[in-house]
Amino acid sequence: MRVQAEKIFVNLPVKDLDASIQFFTKVGFAFNEQMTNENATCMVISESIYVMLLVEDYFKTFTKMEIPNSETSAEAIVALSVNSKQEVDEVVNRALNAGAQPYNEAIDHGFMYGWSFRDLDGHLWEIFYMDESGFNQE
Repeated sequence: MRVQAEKIFVNLPVKDLDASIQFFTKVGFAFNEQMTNENATCMVISESIYVMLLVEDYFKTFTKMEIPNSETSAEAIVALSVNSKQEVDEVVNRALNAGAQPYNEAIDHGFMYGWSFRDLDGHLWEIFYMDESGFNQE
């Protein structure tokens, strides 16, 4: 039987919740105030995709594992698809202007275009556009 998840909640540890909220607001994301307190906030990516930004001490209550050092390791790459190459550039430029660090240069594969940045806590984000009609081309 195939799993049919209705929503996804990605949980990320952050050092400074207020700074993270300000950063991601500048990037263009909204937050669910009903799911926000001094330990966490729910960043709304879409109607079914959310990122929970959790203060590191609170994040540690969910796992016995250490939080990876984002300077030397990556726990995941959060990849988000958008509607156009222009939107990729707009989102990443807003992130860079808000204090993100570039991770990879923009990569154009014709049918797919992406660009990466590291957020304030070093989490990797890949913003990409994919023209699915390009899959059938050889």
